Amino acid sequence: METAEVKPQVLANRRGVAFGLVRQNNTIECVITIAALETHFWLEPGASEARIMKTFRDGYGRIRAMAERKLLAHPASHPELTADDFARP
Repeated sequence: METAEVKPQVLANRRGVAFGLVRQNNTIECVITIAALETHFWLEPGASEARIMKTFRDGYGRIRAMAERKLLAHPASHPELTADDFARP
């Protein structure tokens, strides 16, 4: 999968970060929750938007890989990545 040229952004409700992935010439919107960033990417609670985006960029490799796995498992979905997605069994 290719990375979309869609600029990641914090959702208006501050529930997560929206980003896009290109799959079969379509851009699929994905979201990672703030809770997932706090639990698995060391984002401090109540962080500023700038800090949220830095944490997202720093962890983007893992985030993208998980979004791609979810898209492969559920092709018609718009993945929302939660803390449970990154938990190790």
